Amino acid sequence: MDRVVINDRQMQAFSAYLKESEKSAATVEKYTRDARAFCAFTQGREIDKQAVMEYKAYLGRHYAVASANSMLAALNAFLQFCGAGELTVKRFAMQRRVFCEQEKELTRDEYYRLLDAASKRKNERLCLIIQTICGTGIRVSELQFITVEAVQRGEANVNCKGKNRRILLVSALRKKLMRYAKMQNIRAGSIFVTRNGKPISRVDVWRQMKSLCKQAGVLPSKVFPHNLRHLFARTFYSMDKDIAKLADILGHSSIDTTRIYIVTTSAEHLKKMQSMRLIL
Repeated sequence: MDRVVINDRQMQAFSAYLKESEKSAATVEKYTRDARAFCAFTQGREIDKQAVMEYKAYLGRHYAVASANSMLAALNAFLQFCGAGELTVKRFAMQRRVFCEQEKELTRDEYYRLLDAASKRKNERLCLIIQTICGTGIRVSELQFITVEAVQRGEANVNCKGKNRRILLVSALRKKLMRYAKMQNIRAGSIFVTRNGKPISRVDVWRQMKSLCKQAGVLPSKVFPHNLRHLFARTFYSMDKDIAKLADILGHSSIDTTRIYIVTTSAEHLKKMQSMRLIL
C-alpha cells in the first residue's frame, strides 16, 4: 500500500467526513482528538501495522480497557478514512461488568446534594440543567432540544445520530422550566442558552457541575453530566424492569449498551446475596 500521509489537511478532511456522516458534535471532537493523539505518538514516521500495534500496546499500558477501546475505535475509523483499512486492529477483550465501582456511581442522595449546592449558589440555570438531564435521561448535547415550544407541548423531539425520539416532560419540570424561561425573557427556542443566545456547551455544564463537588461533599469522579443519565436509567429500570423500553427512551440501538447503564454497585449485590440467607 502507499505511505499513509497524515497532516492537518487530512485531519480537517476526517473531521468534515465525520460531520457529513451525521456523527454528533461530541463524537466528531473526540474522534478527531484521538486521531491527533495517534499522530503525535507516531511522530511523522511511516504508518504501518507495526506502528499501529505499538500504539495499541501503549494504550493498553496507560489507559483503562474501556478508554483504550474507545481510542482504538477512533483510530480504526481514521485508518478506514485514509484508505488503510488493512491496518485496523482489534479492541482489547473486556469482561462485562457485573457491578460498577462505588466511587463512580452517583446516588440519589448525592444528586440532591448537588442540587442543594447549586441552589445555595443561586445558580438556577445549573440547578435546572441537572434536573432536566436526570429527570428525562437525555444527553447533555440534547439540552438544545428542550425549547419553550417543547415545554408547552409537554414533550421534546430529540434528533440525534439520525434517530428521532420523543422525550416526555413531567409537569413539575415543565413548571420550573416555564418559570425560568419567563424570568430570562426567553419566549421561543432553546431554554438553556448563553448570553449570546447559543445553546450552552457540554464543557460549560461539565465545568460548572465539577465546581459543586466540594460544597456538595460528592467525589469529583461521580460528578459529570452523563452520570445523571445513568441515575435516570437505574431509577427507571428499578420501577419498570423493562430494558427494551428503557433502551428506546435513552436512544440506544443495542440493549447491550443499556445494560451498562443499569449495572448496580458491589454493595447492592452483597446486600442481595446476604438476603438469600444461604449460609447457616
